[in-house]
Amino acid sequence: MHDKLHEKINSLKKELEQLSVSDNTAKEHIDQLIEEIENLSDATEEKNAAIDKIKSSIDRFEAEHPRATAILNDIMVSLSNMGI
Repeated sequence: MHDKLHEKINSLKKELEQLSVSDNTAKEHIDQLIEEIENLSDATEEKNAAIDKIKSSIDRFEAEHPRATAILNDIMVSLSNMGI
């Protein structure tokens, strides 16, 4: 995994720790996304599914979690730059 992407994933993990306990659904969803990103294989279908989930998450969390959304956007750019 590229260093920049790894740094952004770590930033997202730190942001995830800051979410309130009452927002467990968001935490679980983002944690699952992180796991999928970290485990991306060369299979195009897996890549496309992961990208779609990230886009959906960005739309879902934009108002409530702007920092997590910004990090997810950065991850999308990094994945795109990697050809994913």
